[in-house]
Amino acid sequence: MSIDPSTERFEVPISVDPSDIDELGHVNNVVYLRWVQEAAISHWRARTTDEQQSEIIWVVVRHEIDYKHPAMPGDQLIARTWVGVATVSTFERHTEIVRASDQRLLAQARTLWVPIRIDTGRPTRVDPEIRRRFSVPDKGTGPER
Repeated sequence: MSIDPSTERFEVPISVDPSDIDELGHVNNVVYLRWVQEAAISHWRARTTDEQQSEIIWVVVRHEIDYKHPAMPGDQLIARTWVGVATVSTFERHTEIVRASDQRLLAQARTLWVPIRIDTGRPTRVDPEIRRRFSVPDKGTGPER
């Protein structure tokens, strides 16, 4: 996964809960996906208006995640998330999970999200204002793919 270092990061602190630990003694892989989703939702809520939140909800259409090192019981973590390219119909979001004490990268994810209108339950286009607020320009074909 390529990472654009110039893009603004949004951070969410995470405490490993005992219920996150699997039979191997470390955080279960599925928990990382929950954290990726929680970081994205927190970022959305922090950067949008109540009106935007009442109109749009996001659903995941694709996850890619690379597990680098295990998170262990008692670890304090940070989820860093940022939005990559937004097209007319998708948002690309990146997330890193790092251990707070040493900044060691534990996992990184790339997720594609689609906006859904709450009133219709149907996909909608990514509003240009939201695209500008969150995303970086697509160096290939531009934001209107």
